[in-house]
Amino acid sequence: MKKFGAALACVLVLLGCSKRESTGPGETAKVYRIGIAKIVQHEAMDACESGIQDALALRGFTASFDLQNANGDVNTAAQIANKFKNDGVDVAVGIATPMAIALANTVKGAPVVFSAVTDPVGARLVSSLDRGEGNVTGLSDAIPTVEHIGLFRQLAGIKTLGYIYTSSEDNSISALALVEEGCAKYGITLVTQAINTSADLRAAAQSIVNRVDGVYLTTDNTVFSALPALIQVFQAAKKPIFSGDVTGAMNGGCMIASGFNYYKAGLATGNIVADILEGQNPADIPVKFLTDPSESDLLFDMDAAANCGITIPEDLLSQANYIFRDGELVQR
Repeated sequence: MKKFGAALACVLVLLGCSKRESTGPGETAKVYRIGIAKIVQHEAMDACESGIQDALALRGFTASFDLQNANGDVNTAAQIANKFKNDGVDVAVGIATPMAIALANTVKGAPVVFSAVTDPVGARLVSSLDRGEGNVTGLSDAIPTVEHIGLFRQLAGIKTLGYIYTSSEDNSISALALVEEGCAKYGITLVTQAINTSADLRAAAQSIVNRVDGVYLTTDNTVFSALPALIQVFQAAKKPIFSGDVTGAMNGGCMIASGFNYYKAGLATGNIVADILEGQNPADIPVKFLTDPSESDLLFDMDAAANCGITIPEDLLSQANYIFRDGELVQR
């Protein structure tokens, strides 16, 4: 898949360059400076980053990209924001809530586009989902958490649910309220554990694994940056994992993963950037949500299910577009 994505990116870049370079004799296509920063590196954030670049190429823009990674540190995020400000980027893109907040607070002379932010209103990036705020707009990665918990209960019969989240991430705090709502609706006891950094994840998993029937993961970037540590703990205990991020679950270990496709989220974010470069005011652009079924994925890990002694019904398997079996991922 990575090879295919790289090939696609090359094709799109060539398409973009050819479109811009056909402006006329003696004319030079403008090269736009785009700063893209993610709060931490993992598969979902990387896919989103690639989608942004590919969307701009597909729309015909020639761009140079300053790609930055804050490594989960808010102080580094602030430094990156200052760098983008001082460098005078044409558009600054922040992937995930802490990075988006840093850019919105610092970069005032250029548009700021956020991506993969669960609760942009709660994060005070915008005051309404119906429009942007000043120079800021973007895309939300809100997922149907309550419905996920209902499916988890149906499939795995869970009575106690674990939830590990990063206490410093606004999106994880917002997601916690939805997890609580889902547990209340389905009569499930919730056991929570907060972490500060990815290095805390293994210990957090060990502290709750014997007190829960399974664990649910929302789109918490710090958790997913160290996901293998959590998977190891829960696999050893033969307890199931439900992931709200499919991209991060494609290497195996999560029995169920349901959520939108982060590469397509990147494409949608890149189209927002392109709209702005074509003259739209960020304040006039509503917050984008991925609502089309084609923009979402469903994955079942049959190896993980077998390890937990759980059978996935055929009617659910037929709905999945990814199946992980015998150590291999198959797209359907």
